[in-house]
Amino acid sequence: MKQANPQTLLTPRRNITGISAVLLPYKNNHTVDWKSFECLLQRTLKAGLIPAVNMDTGYGNLIDETTRLEVLQRTRAITSGEPFVAGVFVGDSEGAPFDADRYRHGIAHIQEHSGMPIFFQSFGLIELPDAELVSAYQTLAESCDQFLFFELGKVFAPFGKIYSLEVYEQLMCIPNAVGAKHSSLQRLPEWQRLELRNRVRPEFKVYTGNDLAIDMVMYGSDYLLGLSTFAPEAFAKRDSMWAAGDPRFYELNDLLQYLGAFAFRNPASAYKHSAATFLKIRGLIDSSATHPDSPQRPLSDTDVLQTIADDLHTFLVECN
Repeated sequence: MKQANPQTLLTPRRNITGISAVLLPYKNNHTVDWKSFECLLQRTLKAGLIPAVNMDTGYGNLIDETTRLEVLQRTRAITSGEPFVAGVFVGDSEGAPFDADRYRHGIAHIQEHSGMPIFFQSFGLIELPDAELVSAYQTLAESCDQFLFFELGKVFAPFGKIYSLEVYEQLMCIPNAVGAKHSSLQRLPEWQRLELRNRVRPEFKVYTGNDLAIDMVMYGSDYLLGLSTFAPEAFAKRDSMWAAGDPRFYELNDLLQYLGAFAFRNPASAYKHSAATFLKIRGLIDSSATHPDSPQRPLSDTDVLQTIADDLHTFLVECN
């Protein structure tokens, strides 16, 4: 793999664009807690971050069409014209053909609700040969005003794939592709994408999905994270510190990274239960329940998350 020189990518005092994937909270009876969802959405907007819904954090691959549409309806009502991102998910199985019509169906629903679509991968998409895969994205792009695309490591989902740098460049050069989330949980391929972006299309946004290295924003990445749903106001504060050259950025980033390392340990997909537990500890939702098909964390995690929540609260109070 081609090496990258991260020192040449360091970008002090830049304004960071933060997109936060909003948790879809559940009640103990396994129904969606819509009131809490709306509150979390409002908190994300108040912090100054762009909300993302129907993502992995919102169980985008587990919820049904009715729930997915209600998420969009409630998000449109709460955002009131402010931008938001929503996932286009096509559930299929290995060996399935690429289903452009189902993608277009999801794109249409999102755009009807004034959101920007981000394309989740599917088996039918990632199993295409490279040339056909690029053509598939170009076909979907014709249905969009603007869109984001996704690279998802298999640690998160079996239908994920990290593309070659050559394929990434071709996708990046689709005119109405304005950014891409990179979720390999590895620094090197993200640094490579940043170098490529800087050379080829500087206005393109590389959104880190690396919850284990959230300091990638120092090198020119923006972010679309599930971790930021734990404390969007803390991420917004961290981002403003970087833009201002405030050295407290590093201390706050370290604290948030400790939370990320704990919440996103193997199995990484159980971070949604960590998020629900953390938000319940903070008094922001009533239950730590998750979608019934989502993996769980042990009860012993609660004490660690309580300590981090206390430390984070103390830090933010002292900053004000």
